Amino acid sequence: MTKVYTSTVIGAPAGQVWSAVRDFNGLPSWAPFVAESRIEQNHPPDRIGCIRNFVLKDGGRIRERLLALSDYDLSMTYSILESPMGVSNYVATLKLTPVTDGDRTFAEWSAEFDHAPGRERELTTLIGTNVFLAALTSLKNRFGSGA
Repeated sequence: MTKVYTSTVIGAPAGQVWSAVRDFNGLPSWAPFVAESRIEQNHPPDRIGCIRNFVLKDGGRIRERLLALSDYDLSMTYSILESPMGVSNYVATLKLTPVTDGDRTFAEWSAEFDHAPGRERELTTLIGTNVFLAALTSLKNRFGSGA
């Protein structure tokens, strides 16, 4: 099982950042690689078990199931049901923590998944850098780095 972990500091209060990322159907508004998204069966985007179905700007389609959402912990956990990445047993968590020095946010995004042998480096870069870091950088650009 491969593990990917990415973190950064965002220059805005955690509650403000959470309001942007909490919407399980809101990826197109803050993830630069997502073209469109919808929640299947018109379920509310905060219902545990709902499935988001989104299209990447390169044309790929991904379906993910919301496994947990906590407004108290400012975190969400989801799994991938279908994707063009060739991963299985994929579970990811996005978590925000208030940084009291400067009223900023410590953002962590991690995932664990299985894949075919020999793809660890490729998938670690794809998911850790091209997905997680790109989206967190987009949030930094939106809210500031707080540096």
